Amino acid sequence: MAASVLAAAFSPDDLAARDAAVAARSSTSAPEVRPDVAAYLKASSAHPMPLLTAEVIAQIRKLPPSAMPSRDLPVGELAVIKDLSMPGPGGAMALRLFDSRAERGPGPVVVFYHGGGYVLGSIDTHAALAAEIARQLDLPVVSVEYRLAPEHPWPAAPDDGEAAARWIAANGKALGREVTGLVLSGDSAGGNLTLIAAAALRDKPAAVPVILQVPIYPAADFTRAYPSARQFGNGYGLDDSMTALFRQHYAADEKSPRTSPILGDLSGLPPTVLVTAGLDPLRDQGRAYAAKLVEAGVPTAYYEGRGLIHGFATFRQAVPSAQVDTVNFLKIAKTMLDEVEAGRK
Repeated sequence: MAASVLAAAFSPDDLAARDAAVAARSSTSAPEVRPDVAAYLKASSAHPMPLLTAEVIAQIRKLPPSAMPSRDLPVGELAVIKDLSMPGPGGAMALRLFDSRAERGPGPVVVFYHGGGYVLGSIDTHAALAAEIARQLDLPVVSVEYRLAPEHPWPAAPDDGEAAARWIAANGKALGREVTGLVLSGDSAGGNLTLIAAAALRDKPAAVPVILQVPIYPAADFTRAYPSARQFGNGYGLDDSMTALFRQHYAADEKSPRTSPILGDLSGLPPTVLVTAGLDPLRDQGRAYAAKLVEAGVPTAYYEGRGLIHGFATFRQAVPSAQVDTVNFLKIAKTMLDEVEAGRK
């Protein structure tokens, strides 16, 4: 179940050749699928999710959080779980603070953006992952309830993501924490918002600096089809039909760096731990973004969960082996964070 860490980067010219080679291999070689992942996919195929039309999404919005089935572990014990509110670009935004300690001295705070294709997800659906990050990094985590499509299409989500990071940086008193730096993190769509917010705060700094980003299987490039999208676009949990509806509802300018952050200048971004899954349609976007970070001189660690699917960090009950990988990539993040903090003293 070991993960691979990239020690070298590919140049943009190398990517086309690599894509062709991967496509050729994928037609003849079967990918590694863990037994618990195979069991999860088999069970999921027996109860497929309905197409996420605007009408279906409207019905989902009416359900209480308890009505949504969870595939993740319980939130577990924490010293602090506290709901907060902040003024956002479109009105009040909900936040939730997770902390394994009741009291802390000055230090970094994690800003977390949940996944869900910019359409689904919430601070409730991702509470267990936010709590795990708080425990493993030994830091306060503030989870952000940003606006969702189709009611609020692009750029509502990146606008809210940036605003939340800036507000958290400047409002430690409301958190009961003295904030000295930000760690930005999120999964899937939230990973995309992580990359976008990090670039925005590099260009126009917040009250405290972003010292680390941890995008988890992020969307990084809406402008091209990568080999992993063709190889894993059906039958691996994140199907092409679902992705197409997410993109339709989100209605983003796909050529904007605030949608496809790989198109922007990556120099000067914070140290990064980028996570992908081996069976994820988005895997190669993550690989390409990590490679471009390295080329830009950004300290970068890359973790790929072999035999895992998109969403694994929130499937830890349904896919038990995913807990090991979640702890592993958070250990890497903790190590890099400790190095960054030591350099700031």
